[in-house]
Amino acid sequence: MHEIALHILDIAENGVTAEADCIHIHVEEKRGANILKIVVGDNGKGIAPEKIHRLTDPFYTTRTTRKVGLGLSLFETAARQCQGDFEIESEPGKGTRVTATFQYDHIDRAPLGDMAATIATLIIGNPNVDFVYRHSIDGRLFLLDTREIKQATHAASLSDPVVVHRLTRQVREELRALEIKAP
Repeated sequence: MHEIALHILDIAENGVTAEADCIHIHVEEKRGANILKIVVGDNGKGIAPEKIHRLTDPFYTTRTTRKVGLGLSLFETAARQCQGDFEIESEPGKGTRVTATFQYDHIDRAPLGDMAATIATLIIGNPNVDFVYRHSIDGRLFLLDTREIKQATHAASLSDPVVVHRLTRQVREELRALEIKAP
């Protein structure tokens, strides 16, 4: 994939498929430490311990609609090619957490990409799932929690295109502000 945001979208969609009703996405940029860390966690069905080691095998998938599962395999390869690491933690009935780290300035690291579009796509495409998106750059934090937004606006769903457009614009502005404030 040409952007890390697309990997994040894929992993989050795996959580939706696993019947999660809340997915946490954390992007942490520690430029001084030369680290980009991505964590995507869900409260879905989880994965049996004996299957976890097979999840990054491109010819293995837990889905019945296709015979291969390239998403996790590609994400792991991308992280490891950039002197990073990759880990999957899961517990049946409690959910799954995928963590990928990258050397921030590695020449082969794909750009992060359009996180605002990724978050908007997840929100509009999964109106019954809540998303918590945290993005930090050198300790400065932006947080978007759809549960809080729903509570503040008394909305059951945020899939209205006008609302999603506003959220997308807000995410872009907040991320731009984090960039500007970064040393």
